[in-house]
Amino acid sequence: MAGRGTVKPQSGFNANNDAEVLFKAMKGLGTDEASILQLLTARSNAQRQQIKAAYKTLHGKDLVSDLKSELTGKFETLIVALMEPPTLYDAKLLRNATEGMGTSEHVLIEILASRTPSEIQNIIQTYKNEYGHNLEDDVTGDTTGHFKRMLVILLQVIFSVSSHEMTYVCVCTQALFDAGEKKFGTDEEQFITILGNRSAEHLRRVFAEYMKMSGFQIEESINRETSGNLKEVLLAVVKCARSVPAYFAECLYKSMKGAGTDDNTLIRIMVSRSEIDMLDIRAEFRRMFATSLNKMIKGDSSGDYCKTLLLLCGGDDA
Repeated sequence: MAGRGTVKPQSGFNANNDAEVLFKAMKGLGTDEASILQLLTARSNAQRQQIKAAYKTLHGKDLVSDLKSELTGKFETLIVALMEPPTLYDAKLLRNATEGMGTSEHVLIEILASRTPSEIQNIIQTYKNEYGHNLEDDVTGDTTGHFKRMLVILLQVIFSVSSHEMTYVCVCTQALFDAGEKKFGTDEEQFITILGNRSAEHLRRVFAEYMKMSGFQIEESINRETSGNLKEVLLAVVKCARSVPAYFAECLYKSMKGAGTDDNTLIRIMVSRSEIDMLDIRAEFRRMFATSLNKMIKGDSSGDYCKTLLLLCGGDDA
């Protein structure tokens, strides 16, 4: 997936120069938002961390605090998100999702279903360092039932499955079929065990065999056999096993279609995927929805917020 992002490190990068540009953009009356958004979207996250350090050294002030005091609204949220190291950003999102009244289940689902095993491992460690809590404890304290079980399995970092032999694929496929379409009622445990503990490559083979055996796509069976948050997390796992960029393209589309915009989801995905696979997300978006991500962002946002999102999007696919 390397090199499929829209945001790349700037060559000839100079952290001190950039820190000065940002300082001048916020000095005195008024703020030069254009300079801020153009500079930060043209630097990698690692470079932004160096700018943050240079800013403190040169001016004795915290760059993020200054940005927060100068900017407002969704634009502020977006710029501050760009300043977070990616793993810490995920850890903070998960913390916010489990803290206080109510749980943002869709945030838990999106992050835990889409991140790689090594990313999950780093998130767990960062969460512990940052909050002194065990991520699994916080997730289990806030969720229940089969949904909770599935999230716990997703938090158990499994780097590979020892056997990819066809017999094993067939065993898993038969177990899924027996747990759902074949029986009266649903054996959710089987769905959870098989979909939670397997590599994407293995799952794709199981899905193909499942289609042959049952005549259904696995998504159809999940929709029929499960409901609520369990259904949502199982579908997210299946979609990510098939294609992570297609999963995010669909999440972005849902965040903007119809009346109103889910800006939190829009910001979260545009920031977290900008250096990873945004080019692939754009291509999938165009293929799936007969419009471009660029056009949809333009129709759903405005001002400096819109300009920043479009720079992260990095072009149109009309």
